[in-house]
This record gives sequence, structure tokens and C-alpha cells, in this order.
Amino acid sequence: MLGNFSYCNPTKLYFGEGSLKYLNDELSKYGEKVMLVYGGGSIKKNGIYDQVMSILKTHKKTVFEDAGVMPNPTVEKLYEGCKIAKDNSVDLILAVGGGSVCDYAKAVSVSAYCESDPWKKYYLKMEDVNNKIIPVGCVLTMVGTGSEMNGGAVITNHEQKLKIGHVFGENVFPKFSILDPKFTYTLPKYQMIAGIYDIMNHITEQYFSGEDDNTSDYIMEGLLRSLIHSSKIAMKNPEDYEARSNIMWIATWALNTLVAKGKATDWMVHMIGQSVGAFTDATHGMTLSAVSLAYYRYICPFGLSKFKRFAVNVWSVDPNGKTDEQIAAEGLSRMEEYMRGLGLVMNLTELGVTENMIDVIAEKTLIMDGGYKVLSKYEVADILKSSM
Repeated sequence: MLGNFSYCNPTKLYFGEGSLKYLNDELSKYGEKVMLVYGGGSIKKNGIYDQVMSILKTHKKTVFEDAGVMPNPTVEKLYEGCKIAKDNSVDLILAVGGGSVCDYAKAVSVSAYCESDPWKKYYLKMEDVNNKIIPVGCVLTMVGTGSEMNGGAVITNHEQKLKIGHVFGENVFPKFSILDPKFTYTLPKYQMIAGIYDIMNHITEQYFSGEDDNTSDYIMEGLLRSLIHSSKIAMKNPEDYEARSNIMWIATWALNTLVAKGKATDWMVHMIGQSVGAFTDATHGMTLSAVSLAYYRYICPFGLSKFKRFAVNVWSVDPNGKTDEQIAAEGLSRMEEYMRGLGLVMNLTELGVTENMIDVIAEKTLIMDGGYKVLSKYEVADILKSSM
């Protein structure tokens, strides 16, 4: 285990069937004015909106609604939310939805009282927060991002063709999050499998870095095996509570900063996928699935021992009589078979990417240096071409 670190995660979780009742406990800690943030209205169709509003009314909260948060929240929407929050001096932002809604709520929480343009300050310059932060609480209805227990907030600027995530400090983490696996039952299959792959990729982004004997790697291998097992069950029966609860719990631990400890972390699949998303507005998990195998096959020779371990410990590849290269390649082939079985998007063409977009997408891709190889923009373009 290499590297020194500190660890703190201040988010309080309420997990399990019926856990929405604990919203009663949390609301008493905040003032009268609550900004209720949600997406396209599915929470009104499935009854979650009515349940949340009933609790808010019981506590005599004044509610300011901010609906219509899109799957890839835009900078324009961010400015809109900031105005609602600041003009009404809200005491709490309550996000009810999936990762995009939670991300957006955190972005508003740090941006509402920002004295300069928050897009420039937090997403282009990546500066720290030095203004008032509005507390955030989450009621999760879709799993994948881990946004319910971290400081990440991704915002898209279509005009600049940029989709950027800022990982804020512990002062921006949600104060509490409520996770009822049954709230995820009505999620469309496409969104469910996109979320499942987002979870998997969060883990592999952190796993494929470093060569030391790291406890975090052992934890991630267990999370991956559990995810593979439970996702296959959920595909057959989306209302299998045990499978859906396991997936929800894995998603949280995949990106709540725990398994990153002692790791350099990679994140290039996310950088490439987010650049694709800025051009196509495609579902996040699907942008990752479309580019990840091409990327991993490209960097495999530079991190061969870890890819071999991945094949054996996660995909149960028998190493006997095989070279390290063959073992690693078989592991990625089993991963591809699993991905195709889920029904994930496996190429960029399906997301609307054309050959003439590749160089610009590559140019807009942020380059990270924590993985087994630091890519050039030309290499990013080659990976994109291999993903077509």
C-alpha cells in the first residue's frame, strides 16, 4: 500500500426499503426554505414526488421547485438554478433523482453565491470554493454515479463543446442521502444498464493504476464480482430486491472516495467519454461502454500485470499454460462478452459520432496522468477510431 492520505466522508446514508421516512429526521436540521430539484417528471408518475412533498408539508417547509434537470445538466440550467436558490435564500437543496440531479444540486450549492462566473471559476479554472455553500440532501432514484456520497458535479457546456466534472471537497458532499432500492424499480432498462456500466467503469478507472499490493485493489475486485453477479440477476428480474440493493450499494462504494485511497487512478475512459457526451449528449454510461474496450486494449501492454490479475481475479480466467498477454486478452474478451450480454452500446457510431468529429473530440479531451500511459491527443484520436 503506497502513499499517505487522509480520509473523511461526511455524508450520512439511510439505506433500505422504507428509508424515505428518515427524511423527517433530517429536515428538522435545516431552515424553512427548501429547493426541490428533480428531472423530467418521472418522480411524479411513480409517486415519489407525492411522498417527498407530503413529508415537506408535514414539516411546514416552503418549497421552491426546480424541475427539468436533464441527464447531462447544462451550464444554462446551472445559472437558472442559481437564481432560484439565491433569490429565495434557500436553506437546503433537496435532490430527488439520479446522478445528474445530484450533480446539478451540488453545482448549484457552490455556484449560487459565487461572485464570478461559476463555469469559469469551477469548471475551467478548477478553483476551490471560497463562498457560501448551500447544504444538499439526496433521495436517490437511479444508481450509477455515486454522486450521493461524493463531491463530484459534472456540467456540460454545449456552446464550448465541453463536459467537465469538478470533484469538490468534503464541504460539498451531500449532508445526507436516502437510498431505497425499490425507488429504482421503474427505471427503463436502457438507463439501468447504463448505470451498471458506469459503476463498473468507476471501479476500473481506479483499479487500473499502480503496481503495489494495495488493499483498495482487493476491495474493488470484490465489488466487481458482486456487480457482475447481481447485474445478471437484475437483467432477468428488475424487481429482485437483493440484486437491486446490492447494485445500489456497490455504486455508492465505487465512487465515495474510499477505494481511491493509495491509488493514482486513471480516469481517461471518463475523459474520452465525457468529450463524446459534449458532442452527442448521449447517455453517460453508454459513452463509457463505447470507448472503454478500445482504451483498455491500447494500454494493456503498459499495465500487463494488473490486466492479468483482473482477468484471473475478476473474470476467473484459468492462467495455466497461457502467457501473461493471453491471460490479459482473455479477461478483456470476457468483459466484452458480459457487456454485450447486458446490451450496452459498443461503438461510437451508434451514439451518432462520425469520422469528421473524431479529431475535434480528441482535441477537447482532457488528458489525465494517473494511469499506465499518458496519452497524446493523436492516441486519443486513434482510440476513438478503434471505437467506431
